[in-house]
Formats: sequence, structure tokens, C-alpha cells
Amino acid sequence: MPWVTEEEIQAAKNMTAYEYLRTHQAQRLQKTRTRNEWQLTDHDSFKINELSSKWHWKSRDIGGVSALRFLIEVDGMKFTDAVKLLCEESPSFIPTQAAEREKLPFKLPERYCNCRRIRAYLNHRGISDEVITYCISHEILYESVPYHNAIFVGKDESRKARYAFLRGIYEKNGKGFKMEQTGSEKKYSFCIPPERETKRVAVYEACIDALAHMTLEEGNRDKYRLSLGGIAAPKENAQIQSERFKKPPDALEEFLKNHPEIKEIEICTDNDFAGRWAKEQMKKHYEGTYQIICNLPEKEGADYADLAKEKKQANKCRDRPLERR
Repeated sequence: MPWVTEEEIQAAKNMTAYEYLRTHQAQRLQKTRTRNEWQLTDHDSFKINELSSKWHWKSRDIGGVSALRFLIEVDGMKFTDAVKLLCEESPSFIPTQAAEREKLPFKLPERYCNCRRIRAYLNHRGISDEVITYCISHEILYESVPYHNAIFVGKDESRKARYAFLRGIYEKNGKGFKMEQTGSEKKYSFCIPPERETKRVAVYEACIDALAHMTLEEGNRDKYRLSLGGIAAPKENAQIQSERFKKPPDALEEFLKNHPEIKEIEICTDNDFAGRWAKEQMKKHYEGTYQIICNLPEKEGADYADLAKEKKQANKCRDRPLERR
């Protein structure tokens, strides 16, 4: 029986059904008359929203969001086969209507003529104009077409783009579109460079956390700010019997290899179970070789993106003129 790791399962769950269909089975998608809605050519009662990826197969009365659930419930795949397929590790099952899978080369999404929409979105999330402009000027942040996603770019040492994270600016019920661009190499994850030479790198779980923390630190450009592109951690209270969760992040390993001047690692993961677990694993792995500074958000369960947004809302309330009585 095929076996899959927890990391593979989590990676498979990250892909939305719409992105999977658009990338690998585009011939099955047919536009409906409803805005942002598509249906399957082989199941006309199946509808999917391109923005939220929420799908519903009316004739079977089932639905979901993830590509993993779609492959299991609609295409009838076994769980392990679906996970392997989404992780691109020798899939043992390919739907009969799917075109032959082909690994696509990395290519940045097309750039829009300005960044007004993503600037407004990030401002709303509490990110300062100064930080946004700094990232845009370094060509690591821009707005794409046709969906106006915020594109966070990761580059190698020659400044060539090798990674991109797409974040939708339109949210519904607190959730928005997120994905890594096809062909991205996670070891070249998004990184905000410092203004001058430094011995410190701060690491975050997500791109927006790096921008948020930089904003909360008044736009300080005194260190590298590296997104790890997510972390691997077991479920809370689970008994750990494998070393697979203790592997250091690929993005940090590659960064340190290319930056021998770095002496300090500032860990800024989320203040939840997974973030604290990742912090401890990185601390154990790098302690002794680097000075470790643990700087998780003070609020339990929060990340720096949460804190930046909360500060933005608090300032808005404080600056609002008092009502006359």
C-alpha cells in the first residue's frame, strides 16, 4: 500500500481545486453565465468559483475547496494516489479525462501596469506605504494580471527570479486565494534585503508576516527578512516518531549557504503550536553555530500580520473624532 508523509499531505491540501483544474485539466473547464463561475464539461451540475475555489457537485450534493477533496470525491482517486499526484511524486493514477501531466517551467505571472490595488489591499492589512514601496523598488513585489494578485518574488544570488507566491486581494469570509507559482523553488523564497551590510536574518512563516513585522518596526531595513514559505509541524499532542518534522527549512538552509556573513538568526514564527514547534527545532539545529533570537508575536495564537492589522484598526479608532453629545 502506498505511504505518504504528513508533509506531503499538508502540501497536497494547499492546492485549490480551481488552480489544479486550470493548470492540469483546463480542457475540462467551461465558463458559465455567472460571473467568476465555471463548470466541468463532463459534469454540468458541477460548479466552481475561480476566486474562492469553492465547488459544488449538485447531482451528488458534495462540495469543497481543495484539489485533494476534488480528486477523491469527483475523480474517484484513492487518498494516497491523490496526495502523490498533487505532490508530483510518481502518481499511480491519472484521471482518464486529464491531459498528460507535464511539469511546467517557472515563469512569473504577467505584470500589471501599476500596483494600486495591491497597495490598497496591503495598506488595509496594516502594511505601511514605506515598506510596500521598498519591496516594489527591489522588484520583489508587484501586481499581476488578470486577477490583480499580489506577487511576492524570490530570487537567487544572481538576482534571477526562481520563486513566486501569489496572494489574492479579494477575500470572502476571511479567506483569500493563495498559491505558489508552478515551477517555484522553495529554497529561493521571498526575502526582503537590508539597506546595508548586516549579520542578521529574521525568518517568518509567510511573506506578509515579513512585511508586517517590518512595518511594526517602523520600516527598519537593518536585516534580511526571509519567508520560509510555510513550516512543517506535527499536530498538537501527537506523538512524534519521525525525524521528518525536524528537518531545517530549505529556504533558510539555502540562504545561510549563500550568506556566510550571517551570525544571528531571529526566529519570528507564529505564536501557535506549529510556530513554537518550528522555533524549537530551528533553535536546536542552529544553536552553537549562530546566535538565536526568539521573537514570536507576544499575543497567543497570533502572527505579525495579525498584529499589524490590529494596530492599523486601533490607530483608526484613536484618530476618529469624538461624536458630539
